[in-house]
Amino acid sequence: MHMRGKVAVVTGASRGIGAATAKRLARHGAAVAVNYFQNGTAAGEVVAAIRETGGTAVAVQADVRDAGQCEAM
Repeated sequence: MHMRGKVAVVTGASRGIGAATAKRLARHGAAVAVNYFQNGTAAGEVVAAIRETGGTAVAVQADVRDAGQCEAM
């Protein structure tokens, strides 16, 4: 899987399957938006882990149940 030049928005990426997905996409070259709803600390840890391996990531707080917040994200 080659993701260079792609941007991935991973919802629920502060833990569990979302965090693993974000890290895997980053390992394959994607720039990753790590979405979280409440746990900014955990999202920051995922971003740090991605950056430590040379990846590009940013944490983005948004409630994906809210269309306006999704649009803003």
